[in-house]
Amino acid sequence: SWQTPSPGRQILKVYDILGKEVATLINEFRPAGRYEVKWTAENEQSGVYLYRLQSGDMVQTKKMILLK
Repeated sequence: SWQTPSPGRQILKVYDILGKEVATLINEFRPAGRYEVKWTAENEQSGVYLYRLQSGDMVQTKKMILLK
């Protein structure tokens, strides 16, 4: 989940640990507000993944662990 104070294009992508893009969850213009997205990851293996959220000038990359 995240909150953005101003409207703009928001992009949320998931990458594997080698940097290969595995999913684009959001790529659209959205108004200011609070958002939440669920990644089902049905076709992905357990492991470490990175997600990158870009909203306006803000870019944030964080690590997550997928356990099945």
